Amino acid sequence: MPIPDYETLMLPLLRLFAEGLPNVQSCIPKLRVQFNITDEEAAELIPSGTQTLLQNRAHWARTYLAKAGLLTSPRRNLHVITELGRNVLADEPVKIDNAYLAQFTNFSEWIENSKAPGREDYRATSTEPVSGDVTLIDDSQTPEDAIEAASTLLNAALRDELLALLFQLSPQRFERLILDLLSAMGYGGGNIERGSLTKATGDGGIDGIIHEDALGLDAVYIQAKRYAEDNRVGRPDVQRFIGSLTGEGATKGVFVTTSDFSREAHDYLRRVQHRVVLINGQRLAQLMILHGVGVRTRQTYLIRSVDEDYFASVTP
Repeated sequence: MPIPDYETLMLPLLRLFAEGLPNVQSCIPKLRVQFNITDEEAAELIPSGTQTLLQNRAHWARTYLAKAGLLTSPRRNLHVITELGRNVLADEPVKIDNAYLAQFTNFSEWIENSKAPGREDYRATSTEPVSGDVTLIDDSQTPEDAIEAASTLLNAALRDELLALLFQLSPQRFERLILDLLSAMGYGGGNIERGSLTKATGDGGIDGIIHEDALGLDAVYIQAKRYAEDNRVGRPDVQRFIGSLTGEGATKGVFVTTSDFSREAHDYLRRVQHRVVLINGQRLAQLMILHGVGVRTRQTYLIRSVDEDYFASVTP
């Protein structure tokens, strides 16, 4: 039979995780049996050729279940059903799809955030669940609209995946990543050799330095905190960073965290003369995507249109 769409795979996949299977790959053989998928069908690749269609759709089903809070991932490539997920199965739903998942606040917020990745704090401002069906493409969309919608949702999933990976880095590796990102953004003239990390101990609140010019006359000082999502950076942390800048005679700084900053932290910066930029986890992941740090292009789609100038210039 044809490969089921990702929504059709949601309920069977959740049941398999409830049985204790650790990841999507381990679920594939059982999904093949359940849906009578032949070897030829199972070998069908997505257009980019990087993954089978069945694997791709199963991974997206797992992603959506996780965004609704039905699955959790203690570490990379390990997925565990949550208590909420078991409660869902206890209700014996006939089907789990986007419309069903829309009842869960975490899922609806994720969908809303994916529609507005340019928002400063990358967070939904409302906790009201989205009512009705949540779809990526509908009949009212033009093909260009559909591509844009797909792109924003792919980026939203990629941002979350990057954040999960950042938590697995050592503090020193995380600090090096921030230097790589700033270099990719053009700081230090794009030359990573103009950036350096401070010693792991006794750094005085400074984790790294990147020189904006070849002579080192102007520098940006870096503070990088790999905090859990619920551990916001408050005013005292930012105040200590400002003190470290003052001690170094510096005026520019970048404070990066995998979590977020409190309102008091933002308010404090408005009252100091130092030029300090705060980058939270969602913005960090988005910048990594934008500047190609820790990600790679898997597929490129070209949209062509008629060149009116060409035809207007053609002589009879």
